[in-house]
Amino acid sequence: IPKRQKKTYKLVFSMSPTSFSPVIVSSLSTLILANPSFIRLTSAVYLDECPVQAEIPIYLIVLGVLQLVVMFTAGCCNPLKPDSLKKPKLTWIIWRSILTMFFFCWFITGNVWIYSIYEPSYNKNTTDVNSYCNKTVYLLSFWITTLVYILLGLFLLAGCLLLSALCQPVCI
Repeated sequence: IPKRQKKTYKLVFSMSPTSFSPVIVSSLSTLILANPSFIRLTSAVYLDECPVQAEIPIYLIVLGVLQLVVMFTAGCCNPLKPDSLKKPKLTWIIWRSILTMFFFCWFITGNVWIYSIYEPSYNKNTTDVNSYCNKTVYLLSFWITTLVYILLGLFLLAGCLLLSALCQPVCI
């Protein structure tokens, strides 16, 4: 491996969670914990404001609660803890599997509810009230769902680029 590539690999693999600034870590933690609360609060305020698809605010509330449950249960089996070398209990494996399956099914169901009415009427004073959906609720749900797909695409792209960089033949 040429010297330049060796240094790059050392930099990438030598980074650890403790090498990040405490300000960045605390800012990200606040953002991650505030997101589900913001989603639940916004959805609760506009619970009856989407007659065209009344399930969208409920979808957001459940999504926010699921995010909190996943975050708190992830702390129980953190792979970075020293005692994580112990084999996880079967009950935790089953619990996390059920939670993951429910999260996946709920996300797909939300996709159907959100994208099936794209783009609803944001005007509440129309003659047909059943085609109305509050703009805040709809756009919040739309962009949260779309952001999941954007992030998934970016992670897949980054994974492919990392694999292609690591799997290149070494020139001697």
